[in-house]
Amino acid sequence: MRRRELIVFAGTALFAWPLVARAQQQAKIARLGFLGFGTPAAYADRVEALRAGLRDLGYVEGKNLVIEFRWSGTVEQMHEAAAELARMKVDIIFATSSTESESARRATKTIPIVFATHADPESAGHVASLARPGGNMTGLADIQSVITPKRLEILRETVPQATRFGVVYSPTAPSYRPFLQAAEATGRKLGIQLLTVGVSTVADFDGAFAKMAQGRVGAVLVHGAALTARHNNPLLAELALKHRLPTMFGVRVNVVAGGLMSYSPDHLDLTRRSAVYIDKILKGARPGELPVEQASRYQLVINRKTASALALTIPPSILARADEVIE
Repeated sequence: MRRRELIVFAGTALFAWPLVARAQQQAKIARLGFLGFGTPAAYADRVEALRAGLRDLGYVEGKNLVIEFRWSGTVEQMHEAAAELARMKVDIIFATSSTESESARRATKTIPIVFATHADPESAGHVASLARPGGNMTGLADIQSVITPKRLEILRETVPQATRFGVVYSPTAPSYRPFLQAAEATGRKLGIQLLTVGVSTVADFDGAFAKMAQGRVGAVLVHGAALTARHNNPLLAELALKHRLPTMFGVRVNVVAGGLMSYSPDHLDLTRRSAVYIDKILKGARPGELPVEQASRYQLVINRKTASALALTIPPSILARADEVIE
């Protein structure tokens, strides 16, 4: 090859190399593991919210993204599912709440884990602090110590004559301790007694509401855990109505299913925004250096049809604060 041709070839190769490198980088398919505590149908809205957030950032399934879904009906199955994703060496595990996050934490200390609606990542030991997570976990959080007192206050204002409240919590969720602590502290402040009942499986729901009815509680606060939020939503609403118990839930879906009310962040919005964390990590950011974002906007949702069925008049002050009233 003559010297002039060699120079031209070398110049062309140098110019082309960055284009080749970029093409190879763009062609890489990200593998995201999705842990779900429940059924695909129960998570359909969350899955679509996450997909929408990822699409906004340029991720298209089948082109540059593969989502490996793993569904579980029990915590033990969740641990196994998380371990399977870890063995597959996915790039990131998406574990929306404290329940899924705990299973993911047990499965890996190296694969990044992103949560979207964690009830209290710091108290659960999943991050060193909200500002500096420090390990392989980060995301968005719905802090129980902030939201639980407000839920009890709204419920008390809705049923002012009640002096004894039932509290349903899920001990399978790491967030149950800060939830109970916040509920007990608020109960003392409001001068109400609490009857706490734990539920570990869906089979426990019926007995829990029967126990609270026997305990003559005037209203019920339900822990917004994965078990109570994503498993048999109509069942909880039906049991509350059967025992004629005004009930405050932790997520909107329970109210859509027939529950009385909920006070919570927009969990679909939080899930959609978790895609930003996934994108940053895929581009090289360390999860331990990405601060946990706290939910800042909350929504009060009321089911007026359920209130009528309970022969309950929602105070005008509560109705005026509602973000959504289901007729």
